[in-house]
Amino acid sequence: MTPYEIAVREHADLGEGPTWDVAAGRLIWVDILGSRVHTYDPASGRRTVMATGQHVGAAKPRAGGGLVVNLRDGVGLYGPGGADFRWLHREPVPGRRGNDAAVAPDGSLWAGTMRYDEAPGGGALTRITPDGTVRTVLDDVVVSNGTGWSPDGRLMYYIDSPTRRIDVFDVGEDGLPAARRPLARVDHGFPDGLTVDADGCVWVALWDGGAIHRYTPSGELDRVLRLPVRRPTACAFGGADLSDLYVTTARTGLEAPHPLSGSLLVVPGAGKGLHQPPFAG
Repeated sequence: MTPYEIAVREHADLGEGPTWDVAAGRLIWVDILGSRVHTYDPASGRRTVMATGQHVGAAKPRAGGGLVVNLRDGVGLYGPGGADFRWLHREPVPGRRGNDAAVAPDGSLWAGTMRYDEAPGGGALTRITPDGTVRTVLDDVVVSNGTGWSPDGRLMYYIDSPTRRIDVFDVGEDGLPAARRPLARVDHGFPDGLTVDADGCVWVALWDGGAIHRYTPSGELDRVLRLPVRRPTACAFGGADLSDLYVTTARTGLEAPHPLSGSLLVVPGAGKGLHQPPFAG
């Protein structure tokens, strides 16, 4: 078993989206079905919990403070301390919610959606640039999940979980992806959230797989971190030197969840992460 630690003991229904906030020195993560945004400062142990009022798929830091959140009805902005909420892009669709999201090297937000019933084609991946321009980049998605970029920004990685693939795209000068092809396929469990490390390797959480996989830029599986929980959902590097791998977990849908299902776990010294930019909008 991987030498993990318990960062935050919690009973989140669907913990997701860990993100290291460099400016604040804290980890941000969400409980999607609990409609909560959590923060955790590993240096002090301080935690905060903020209710969002509707299901929240992801929360990312904003330049200058505050959060951008991928909610059920669209993408919204909070000011510092959770104040002054406003919609950035509101597009409610019955039966659909926001899911995972990521910030690209240019500071744009890539926000995924999915239907609650996971109907094929019910989700999408949308790009929101810092000036507020909205563009649907991928449609015909089932469960939009992990999104990330190579260290040089020339490749984009993406997961639509039911495909059981991690896909890779070339990134054009306009920041848009092209030439989609599989990087790797998962046979045990379903690929969920991902992060990219300083070596360009892709770390993927396996829903119903009880593990984190690391794939090289050529798609070779070169490391497996086995965890006690059945449903790890996403991972991200954090800490002062970005060497600790934080893992969110879920208990939803499990008849007999492990006692740590829903908690935030951490694998100290797992690797070396990349600086994740804040949303520039």
